[in-house]
Amino acid sequence: MTRGIPLALLALTLGAFAIGTTEFVIVGLLPTIAADLQVSLPSAGLLVSLYALGVAIGAPVLTALTGRVPRKTLLVALMLVFTLGNLVAFLAPGYNALIVARILTGLAHGVFFSIGSIIATSVVPKEKAASAIAIMFTGLTVALVTGVPLGTFIGQHLGWRATFLAVSGLGVVALLGSLAFVPRNLAQSTPATFRQQLGVLAQPRLLMVYAMTALGYGGTFLSFTYLAPILQEVTGFSTNAVSGVLLVYGISVAFGNVWGGRLADRLGPIPALKRIFALLALVLLVLTFTAHNTWLVLLTVLALGAVAFGNVPGLQVYVVKQAQRHAPQATEVASGLNIAAFNIGIALGASLGGLVVEHIGLMHTPWLGALVVLGAFALTALSGRLDRRDGIDDRAEGIHVAAH
Repeated sequence: MTRGIPLALLALTLGAFAIGTTEFVIVGLLPTIAADLQVSLPSAGLLVSLYALGVAIGAPVLTALTGRVPRKTLLVALMLVFTLGNLVAFLAPGYNALIVARILTGLAHGVFFSIGSIIATSVVPKEKAASAIAIMFTGLTVALVTGVPLGTFIGQHLGWRATFLAVSGLGVVALLGSLAFVPRNLAQSTPATFRQQLGVLAQPRLLMVYAMTALGYGGTFLSFTYLAPILQEVTGFSTNAVSGVLLVYGISVAFGNVWGGRLADRLGPIPALKRIFALLALVLLVLTFTAHNTWLVLLTVLALGAVAFGNVPGLQVYVVKQAQRHAPQATEVASGLNIAAFNIGIALGASLGGLVVEHIGLMHTPWLGALVVLGAFALTALSGRLDRRDGIDDRAEGIHVAAH
């Protein structure tokens, strides 16, 4: 126990930090990887899409398949797969091997967060369960604030392979921490079956929330995946400066997530989401015009960080509330599928962004991303109208949900 936080929970948080770093650091390294492996930017962008696809498949499918494996055994195995995946990336002789590494780490990511929340709540008293999950998820936020800019800096100075070697080192520490501190005999809940998961997908109102999530993040990552090339090729930042800009972005994300949670608490999820999606679309549109000016683009990236992940708390709260109405027997499954929708959005957005870069140009990604986010806004407004028709009050009732 360290300052009242169980060491097992710290091991989970470190795992979340390592996983968050390896997921998002690729954005800062895209130009470096593309140049080194002699592939196009859109091809390098596929490394974002395929990782997210691995998460989307891993979260529901592998969680169901591994439901009867002891939690500690599964956690250690996941950290081993994650570490090996990053070592494969470090040793990758070419582009195809790097793709395999990204899919492998993505699969581990999906299951890690599915079972990590359960383990986190198992190592603290019941009244501290929500705080335990929040502590574990701070690993992701800290990854965006420090891991991504630091990993980008390492990749630009020592080569992108060095970044994956450093992350695999973090994986080893998290693995050893899990081995040493996570209790062996954790309570085993009944695993969700594929039938239960398919039952959730048969609910139109839940599908609408998943579409909101996928469009919201699809629009964001259509542009964000290519932020480093925009900053270097259009704004004129040096490679060193890009890691500094990503640091600014990460700090803004941390504040935006808290702000988004408070907004959802105060207004209810639908009004909060409408505001955040509208602001996100506006900021992406503005990026089209500010990318050519150093100071204006910095302000735009700061604003983008504040709204890009601010909708996660509202979306997670809303999907749980809809599941309680339409699929009460599978609330946890419904929440997990929203994480899958988040990653499907990232995969599709990054892929579509690659097509845009290849066929019409880099600077068309921000305004097209804004259009996709407006689709999420329209679905949110429609969902709110259907709630009002059914006489439902969607206040958030003090629920806080961490990002990703």
